[in-house]
Amino acid sequence: MNGPLEGIRVLDFTWALAGPFATMQLADLGAEVVKVEYPETHEKERGFGPYHDGISTFFFSANRGKKGIAIDLKTEDGKALVKRLARRADVVAENFRPGTMDRLGLGYSALREVNPRLIYAALSGFGQTGPYSAMAAVDAVAQAMGGTLSLNGEADGPPMRIGVSIGDMAGGLYLAIGILAALRARDITGEGQLLDVALMEAQIALCENAIVRHSASAEAPTRQGSRHPLVAPFGPYETSDGWIVIANVKEWELFCAIIGRDDMALDERFLTNRARLENVDSLESELASVIATRTTSEWFAIIEPANVCAIGKVNTIADLFEDPHVAGRRMLVDIPMPYGKPGTLKLPNSPVHLSGTPAIVARTMPEHGGDTSGVFADWLGISAEETAELRARGIVK
Repeated sequence: MNGPLEGIRVLDFTWALAGPFATMQLADLGAEVVKVEYPETHEKERGFGPYHDGISTFFFSANRGKKGIAIDLKTEDGKALVKRLARRADVVAENFRPGTMDRLGLGYSALREVNPRLIYAALSGFGQTGPYSAMAAVDAVAQAMGGTLSLNGEADGPPMRIGVSIGDMAGGLYLAIGILAALRARDITGEGQLLDVALMEAQIALCENAIVRHSASAEAPTRQGSRHPLVAPFGPYETSDGWIVIANVKEWELFCAIIGRDDMALDERFLTNRARLENVDSLESELASVIATRTTSEWFAIIEPANVCAIGKVNTIADLFEDPHVAGRRMLVDIPMPYGKPGTLKLPNSPVHLSGTPAIVARTMPEHGGDTSGVFADWLGISAEETAELRARGIVK
């Protein structure tokens, strides 16, 4: 099998990051994902830089493994083609503002008429209903209004955006999960359905512990830097040549002995986890002074074998390219450049490791309209001559 989703066809109208990240997960797992773009789009308009050999690395990283077609959705012939494709699709995915596809005559109601088994997956900033539904949202807005921005940053500093686009990507992952669930439900009922996922709500879901703490005690969780509200020590400490994370110490006395600070095991300020939380400034100051005396590798060799806490090196992105575990798990893979350009770019592999039907991450990003003829022939039985005529009329590329 070409992955566990082999045979599933996805008609992908998504753009930017959140939607493409969702459909890329399906492509990694073997679905045939056909990205629909506008014919007049130029290559550099497909995504942000930096550009590598004229290709947007942003677009490359969120669209690998997909096929690409280009249809003018403003024309009646283009809309008719989309409906024919939807009749053969299992999933339609889009992340426009609510109502956009309806105004084109290609929303859920219209496409359900031609294919009752269709899963229509709609990702938006705030959902298809509700007071905010018409508002636009980008990653930072999703993090802000979903609560995560308020929890990130130093305790005495301003709210801080999380460094990866978790506002977009969490929404994308929930969309992918929802699609898989809807496909399973269709196996039972024979019917498709509308899937409505909002970026804001995905962030709310990630705040689960903070929300339950507020519900239980009226606590108002806020920024604590890298500290944990329930456990100490917890977070990064600077070594003589880098940083390590120390967390979840389960044998405090042994931990203190291993780092050469038996005195801390007898200090009343640090005897219990509760005491350490109440005296966290003093605790971190004491630990920082000792951790700074050795290299990261030396601390690993001392602490990790003792199994008294969780310990991890703070890898830079460059470090990941040299990490033996990353290499051993093949978590960075070489993907060929599109358009026959020489060379490759490294991208993350799928973290979903299936023993029998593994994910396959090998295909490059779609060329703009590069698969129009092939998809039309395979899905619709349209000849090359007919596609050429549509292309000459500007309906497709």
